[in-house]
Amino acid sequence: MIDLRLLREDPDRVRASQRARGEDVALVDALLSADERRRSSGVRFDELRAEQKQLGKLIPKASADEKAELLKQASQLAADVKAADAERDAADAETQELLLQLGNLVHPDVPVGGEEDFVTLETHGEIRDFTAEGFEPKDHLELGALLGAIDVERGAKVSGSRFYFLTGVGALLELALVNAAIAQATAAGFTPMLTPALVRPQSMAGTGFLGQAAQDVYHLANDDLYLVGTSEVPLAAYHMDEIIDADKLPLRYAGFSPCFRREAGSHGKDTRGIFRVHQFDKVEMFSYVDPADSQAEHQRLLEWEKQWLTSLELPFRVIDVASADLGSSAARKFDCEAWIPTQGKYRELTSTSDCTEFQSRRLSIRVRDGKQVKPLATLNGTLCAVPRTIVAILENHQQADGSVRVPEVLRPFLGGREVLEPVAK
Repeated sequence: MIDLRLLREDPDRVRASQRARGEDVALVDALLSADERRRSSGVRFDELRAEQKQLGKLIPKASADEKAELLKQASQLAADVKAADAERDAADAETQELLLQLGNLVHPDVPVGGEEDFVTLETHGEIRDFTAEGFEPKDHLELGALLGAIDVERGAKVSGSRFYFLTGVGALLELALVNAAIAQATAAGFTPMLTPALVRPQSMAGTGFLGQAAQDVYHLANDDLYLVGTSEVPLAAYHMDEIIDADKLPLRYAGFSPCFRREAGSHGKDTRGIFRVHQFDKVEMFSYVDPADSQAEHQRLLEWEKQWLTSLELPFRVIDVASADLGSSAARKFDCEAWIPTQGKYRELTSTSDCTEFQSRRLSIRVRDGKQVKPLATLNGTLCAVPRTIVAILENHQQADGSVRVPEVLRPFLGGREVLEPVAK
């Protein structure tokens, strides 16, 4: 959530942010009104309580005749105090409810617009010319079948659409990717973490995933627990309700977890193969930093993502995501999109978001710097979303005979294999 003082002091900035997101600008005025009622009812309650305490001191000293009148006044004051208390609580609850609906403030450099209004910042690697090489590229599902690596038919039989099995070398390729990603993150100073896949409502809400993203979340009603769509959620909630000493920052974690997404609204999109699925594994970077360092940390996370994709020898581009496509927690987001040959376009493989103080305020995570205690900044960055990365590797490194060349960075984690060979039928 944003700072209420900032809302009161510069409401036009918040209105502009809401407008850029394509969200309801009227929410700002409703929140200002609720906040004013919260503050005025709080003042009224304090005044009545002070009056009540003062009256309480007079009653024991009053004469018999005066006492009856004072007791009558005390009874009325008690009722007024109770009413003021209820009014204050109601206004506070309304303020908090509205505040939780408000997205983070969009960074001024973010391009304004929808999904297609991003700005391309960089392009890396060379796109292969398969025509010049003399063969038509196969898609990842054809290659996965040839290699005995992917089985979506049995995935659908067992669990339904958008589920899959990774088999044989496919399973080994996932493990190699995870181990290589964790190795890079560990070398960069991240603490490896295996995180819970189920979290409480306050963890999910605190990271901003029960707002506009709620339709994409799996909820276990009997237990009131949520399946995470990313280990960002447990990593953000890891220090919930804590005060961290400034000299311990930055704190950097690399979480590995299964991820679950309904993919609501994606009907008809990416129905073939394993690019868009309901369950997948992912390695996620997460940072806690001083707010003054969040933009610099955002660039660091992006550099680590670029390092990873470069090591996989994938052609990719970096985009500055447009305002209406940010997600409620992010002030700014960069995506790295890899080229997918059979689709003839770049597709998102990694993403990194600067959430500034938005999540830490909701989760009550603060930093102690001398005598000052204040919210800190949180950032996240995908290092390896496994299925999409497998798609990109198979398609970009395929050879004419259906084999797939293994990027050098993965070879130590695949027993030295240089090529994934088709299996005999």
